[in-house]
Amino acid sequence: MVALGWLLKCGAHKVSYLSLVLSLSTTAALADWREDLPGARAVGAGHFKWFGFSIYEARLWSPSARPTLDTPFALELTYRREIKRGELVEVSLEEMRRLGDEGLRQDRLARWAHEMHEAFVDVLPGQSITGLYLPGQGCRFYVDGRMSREVVDPDFARAFFAIWLDPRTRNPELRRQLLGLEVAAE
Repeated sequence: MVALGWLLKCGAHKVSYLSLVLSLSTTAALADWREDLPGARAVGAGHFKWFGFSIYEARLWSPSARPTLDTPFALELTYRREIKRGELVEVSLEEMRRLGDEGLRQDRLARWAHEMHEAFVDVLPGQSITGLYLPGQGCRFYVDGRMSREVVDPDFARAFFAIWLDPRTRNPELRRQLLGLEVAAE
């Protein structure tokens, strides 16, 4: 009631100013990877489980109906378990090594480990990390909708997202679900 009384006393010009300030602050709070990927829509989704335990839910977003490693997209992972940042980095590096060339040098892998360590956090159940893939440029990582790191290295970006989208992925069923090639089981 006090707020309503204050608004009535302020007059229309002050209320308009207050509305503008509130709308600008709300817009800034909602800004995330979606602004950098206009026209994105959900392509597919699935769950990653390890020995029956749900680890994360994955969702692929893209303006393209059939995204590839040659088109921009966002991969959103919403975690169901607590996982330390170091584990996320190490598992990602292992997969990047497995899918990569024999020629991946240690100094390159060390740089990539540093980039991921800066981008990721110790995740808690319900937290999301979204990677925005920008072919030929690199990628950006967002934690709970806020940008945490930009990596300007197209080779890193391609190697990282290949973990999910390369045909040689460890989880071909999740890959098919993300790409919308089959409907995820309910």
